[in-house]
Amino acid sequence: TEMLRASLYCNVCFKRGPRRLPFLHVRFCSSVSVPAIFTPKKLNLSHPDSVGRASHHQSPRLMASPLATPRSALLRDTGGSFLNASPGADDITDEEKVLQECRQSGPIAFEQCIPPSKMKACKKIGEGTFGEVFSTTNECGEPVALKIIPIAGDRKVNGEHQKTFGEILHEVIISKELSSLSGLERNSTDGFITLNNLHCVRGSYPELLLKAWDKFDKQKTSENDRPDFFEEDQIFLILEFEFGGSDLENLQGKLSSVATARSILHQVTAALAVAEQALCFEHRDLHWGNILVKSVKEKEGTFVLNGTAHSFETKGVHVNIIDYSLSRLEIDGLTVSCDISSDEELFMGSGDYQFDIYRKMREENNNSWAEFHPHSNVLWLHYLSDKLLNMSYKTKGLTRPMSRLRQSIADFHRHVLRYESATDALRHSGLFQ
Repeated sequence: TEMLRASLYCNVCFKRGPRRLPFLHVRFCSSVSVPAIFTPKKLNLSHPDSVGRASHHQSPRLMASPLATPRSALLRDTGGSFLNASPGADDITDEEKVLQECRQSGPIAFEQCIPPSKMKACKKIGEGTFGEVFSTTNECGEPVALKIIPIAGDRKVNGEHQKTFGEILHEVIISKELSSLSGLERNSTDGFITLNNLHCVRGSYPELLLKAWDKFDKQKTSENDRPDFFEEDQIFLILEFEFGGSDLENLQGKLSSVATARSILHQVTAALAVAEQALCFEHRDLHWGNILVKSVKEKEGTFVLNGTAHSFETKGVHVNIIDYSLSRLEIDGLTVSCDISSDEELFMGSGDYQFDIYRKMREENNNSWAEFHPHSNVLWLHYLSDKLLNMSYKTKGLTRPMSRLRQSIADFHRHVLRYESATDALRHSGLFQ
């Protein structure tokens, strides 16, 4: 069969201002969107009978996490090839596509998704206009983060319209594709947050989660509406991610030294380079709230770029990149991208270098967001190196080696914009050699 060659453009208007959640231990980007427009209007990107059979292949429990994240069901069939249109399948709705991604035939109850014992252990750790983030443990005892997003309802959430099924597909597809990079051979990285599982549920907000919400609100004062107003017919998407650690913004004075900063910069650059080569990926919103850092015992990490294995010193930390609300990628000619060309508010922000990056991206791509412009990743590396140079660290005094290392990061910051892509920076910057 001929492979599907089409472009899927998610035309979403994101209204963004300065980050309003500096206190969160886990950050998922706050975004507001209006209805998405997909072109072509109807795409058959999934197996015609996969909805009906999906529920037989997977436990309904979200916490029973699979060992590896599957590629997007919308992009791959069981043989791993891209799908072409087939008779009668072009009428599949966005809701059915989301259910296929969840491997469900229909929404399930919260209790089927999160066992009561695990729900009782939930702690709210983050929020955004999209919804709430809770932590708990899965059935293996591993910490996980649950991102709970109300979708397709009429009630406004935190003053904004709920995402449609079509809009949520963008995040689901990109999350799956980036998560799957950890298991590939030619281009492999574990620098993107692992999506363990996802489910579509229906019902009012569980009382145990409301109690966790109240505790968070009492301690830190939530800026969200208490989610007790949802009716029994409300639909939610629950994404279970690995627990990625604390966002970089909240690690002021907590990182060991500039050696740790160099490792963070190396890991982010490597992850972006691998994704560029594997998926023609641009993150497009890589501010320090979207870089999670957690402590690890391993002294060395690895990645594979174009078939060649490389290693780096962890300095005791592992980096996870999150939030793909503005991201773009390609899979064998299929482009998944958000068109923000008409979102003037996004480009009017001030008060942080982050907002200059949005304007620089628009200037470089001529406000055309479908094409691949990997220099956008370089712009964010310039932003990141600036943040790392201006952060405070546990080690106050600089030894001669640390002074030299800090100067190396400063040199990287001064010269990085010359590189064409993160791949180019990784290969040629003296900081990573």
